[in-house]
Amino acid sequence: MSNVDYNERIPNNVHLSDNKTLQRALERWQPAYLDWWKEMGPEESTKFEVYLRTAISVDPKGWAHFDYVKMPDYRWGIFLTPGEADRRINFGAHKGEPAWQEVPGEYRSTLRRIIVTQGDTEPASVEQQRHLGLTCPSLYDLRNIFQVNVEEGRHLWAMVYLLHAHFGRDGREEAEALLERRSGDADNPRILGAFNEKTPDWLSFFMFTFLTDRDGKYQLAALAESGFDPLSRTCRFMLTEEAHHLFVGESGISRAIQRTCEVMKTHKVDDPDKVRALGVIDLPTIQRYLNFHYSVTLDLYGSEISSNAASFYTTGLKGRFEETKIGDDHQLANDEYPVLDLAGERIVQKHVPALNALNERLRDDYIKDVEAGIGRWNKVVEKAGIDFRFKLPHKAFNRRIGIFAGAHISPDGKVLSEAEWTHMHTQWLATEADREFVASLMGRVAEPGKFANWIAPPARGINNQPLDFEYVRFS
Repeated sequence: MSNVDYNERIPNNVHLSDNKTLQRALERWQPAYLDWWKEMGPEESTKFEVYLRTAISVDPKGWAHFDYVKMPDYRWGIFLTPGEADRRINFGAHKGEPAWQEVPGEYRSTLRRIIVTQGDTEPASVEQQRHLGLTCPSLYDLRNIFQVNVEEGRHLWAMVYLLHAHFGRDGREEAEALLERRSGDADNPRILGAFNEKTPDWLSFFMFTFLTDRDGKYQLAALAESGFDPLSRTCRFMLTEEAHHLFVGESGISRAIQRTCEVMKTHKVDDPDKVRALGVIDLPTIQRYLNFHYSVTLDLYGSEISSNAASFYTTGLKGRFEETKIGDDHQLANDEYPVLDLAGERIVQKHVPALNALNERLRDDYIKDVEAGIGRWNKVVEKAGIDFRFKLPHKAFNRRIGIFAGAHISPDGKVLSEAEWTHMHTQWLATEADREFVASLMGRVAEPGKFANWIAPPARGINNQPLDFEYVRFS
C-alpha cells in the first residue's frame, strides 16, 4: 500500500484501523507527543503558517504535497515502504532465511535497544534547534528548519510505531521515555553525546544537518538492511525524507562560504579580523566549526572494534551500508578490515576481524561521503579565486569514544603531548570568542526575498517557488 490514509486520526499506510488495540495505544501516546511538541518544539512558532511538505504516499514519485500548515496541526503519521514478496535476510548467520515479520524472541531486547537509540535522536535534534527560528537569516531558511523539525518528529513516530506494534508493554514504556528525556538535561539526557550538545547558532545548525544528519543517513541505511522487515521498511522511507535535511546543511554552509568569498573579493581582504568587520564569517572560523562537529559526529559510530556491532551483524539485525552491493560472502567469518591504532607516539594501521570492525567500516563510508561535500565547498572558494581550502581533520582528532578517546591528536594526525594540545587546540576548534562573533551576526530576517548579510541566497526556491515567496506567514 503506497498511499497514506489521511482520514485516520493518525495518518498511516499500515492498516492501523485493523488493529484496534494498537490503534488505541498510539492514540493515547499522541496527546503526550503533542504536549512535548508544544513544550520543546520550535519556540514561538505555533501560530505560524509554514509552507511544508507532507508525505501523502511512499511512492518515490510524487510522494510529497506542499501547502501551508500550522506546525501543531502537521499530520504526523506512520509510513512504511511496500513490503517485498519473499524478502530474505541478506547477511549474517540467518542469510537466506525469510525476513522476520515479528521480532525473534532471542533478539528482542537487543532489537528494542537499537530502535530506542535511533528513536531518541529524533526528538533530541528538535530540542537542540528549538530557539533558532528566532534568529533565522531568511524566510527560506526558517521554512527549511521547520521542515527538518516536523520530519524529525515524524521519524520519532516511525520508531514509536515499531515499539508499540512489536514490543508490548516494554515498547509502550520505552515510547513514553522518549518524550521524557531532554537534550542536555543533567539528570535525564538524551542517549548519545552529540545529541546533548547545544546548537546555538545557524552555522552550528548547518553543520549539524550536514554532518550529524548524515550520520543518520548511514545508520538508517544500515538498519534498512535489517532482517526484521518492519524496521527495514520504516528506515527506507525515513531515508527519503532525510535527503532534504542533508541538502539544508550542505547548501547552507556553501551559501555562507559563497557570501564570505564575495565580500573578500569585493573588498580585497583576507585577514580574518578584517573579514569579520564586514559582517561575514571568516573561512578559518568555518573550518574550526567543521572540525568540532565532524569529530563529535565520528564518535556516534562507536568504538573501532566492537563485539556489539559484530553481534548485530551476525544475528541479522543491522547490516552494512548498501549491503547487497558488496561483493563478499556477507558473513565475514574469515575477513579482515584495517583500523587505526595508537602505538606510543605514532598512529599505525592494523588488521582486525571484519566482524569486529563494522563500526569503523560504516564510519569510513560516511567519511567518503563527507569528503565529497567538502570538495563541493572548495569549488565555491576556488571559483572566487581565494587561496583557502577546507579540509577534514584526521579521524583521530578530538575523539571521546574508541581507541583515540582522550588522546591528543592534531588535525593532520600528529600525536601531541597534553601541553602541545593545550597550546594549539584553540587554533583548531571554535573558541568562545568565535561563537560570540557568530552569535553577533544572528538576527531574524523575516521579509520575503531578504537574506542576512552573512549568507548568500540559494540558487532556487523550494518546490520551484521564487526566492521572494512567503515561505512563512506570521499571524
